[in-house]
Amino acid sequence: MSIRSVIRLADWTIGPDREPGTSRPLYDVECTTCQASSEATEGPARPGSWALRHTGRHPGHRGYRAIITSFLRATLAPGNPLHEEAG
Repeated sequence: MSIRSVIRLADWTIGPDREPGTSRPLYDVECTTCQASSEATEGPARPGSWALRHTGRHPGHRGYRAIITSFLRATLAPGNPLHEEAG
């Protein structure tokens, strides 16, 4: 049986997830009039085109909400005692 320490107050950082295989940011657009939305894609061009087509079909629908999903990862900061172990 082994005993592990619990470090409650340790330094961490959080930032963009750059691990291999992690998805790039996802872009989506939602109509603020009817809540219809585009499909989420890894670039803003298709959702923007969707919004323009949607307005063309529904001229009164001119407001949109941009939804951008970014992926983050918490990592051990240099001052964190576990940082040395992760090496």
